[in-house]
Order: sequence, then structure tokens, then C-alpha cells
Amino acid sequence: MNDKPQHDALNILLADDDTDDRNFFEKALKEIPIATRLTTVRDGEDLMNYLLKNSMDLPDVLFLDLSMPRKTGYECLLEIKEDKKLENLTVIIFTTSFTKGNELEMLLKKTLSGMGAEVYIRKPSGFEHYKHTIQNVLISVEKALYSHNFKYFHNP
Repeated sequence: MNDKPQHDALNILLADDDTDDRNFFEKALKEIPIATRLTTVRDGEDLMNYLLKNSMDLPDVLFLDLSMPRKTGYECLLEIKEDKKLENLTVIIFTTSFTKGNELEMLLKKTLSGMGAEVYIRKPSGFEHYKHTIQNVLISVEKALYSHNFKYFHNP
């Protein structure tokens, strides 16, 4: 949870099975000058249960890992975009899972975009790059909330 004011905070949901990755994400949010509220879930099944339970109060953005137990990020993305209550949720694919080679990764990005993901990001390895990447996405999400238009596909 950030120490920033909560009244204008972006409501972020992170679905990632790796404890270290969840902690890294939370640490990055604390260092970004954007007010946020973070909720985390550990796998795809928990994600879908959370979203269905909170479908009247969805997060502003979902950061979704692809490789999770019990239900993959791919499965979750499909379910989200097929559900009328969830279909407008902004989904950022944020994963270390990617195919080897630029051509295959471009195909993956195209596939995920076609499934309804707004952004594909391969998790950066260095903390400063990681933090900067999250900040740039959140700036775009904030702008989109005011313009009601968020559709770009990006890999910094």
C-alpha cells in the first residue's frame, strides 16, 4: 500500500504467482509519484474470483502475469474480455513469459492484443527500468481515465 493520498489513487490489481515479483511491484509503486492502491492475487483462479466478486467496483487497471497456476493469464484474459461486466477492464500483460526471438514475440504481442490486452510488457530486470516502465504505463492509464480511450501496445 502506498503512503500517498488515497482519494485520487489509481486502483491497481496485480495478478502474479511469484511473491518476489509482487513485492518488487509494490516497492516500485511506493517510489513512483502517482497515488495508488494495490490489491494482489496469487493465481488466475483467485483473480477471476476477485473480479467476479468485485464486478461493480473494478480496478482502474489489471497487471496480469501470463504464467500462473490454476488458471493462466491467457485463460483469464479470455474470460475477462468475454464477460460483459469485465470486458472494459484495462489489462496490462506484465510478464517474464515470452517466446524466444523477436518474430515470435511480435506474434505473441499481436495475439494478446487481439485477445483484448491493451499493453504487453516484458518485465524489465533492473529496478530503475522496472519502476520507470510501471510509471509510464500508469501515466497513460491516468490520461485514459480522463479521455476514456486507452489502446496501445507497448514493450519498452
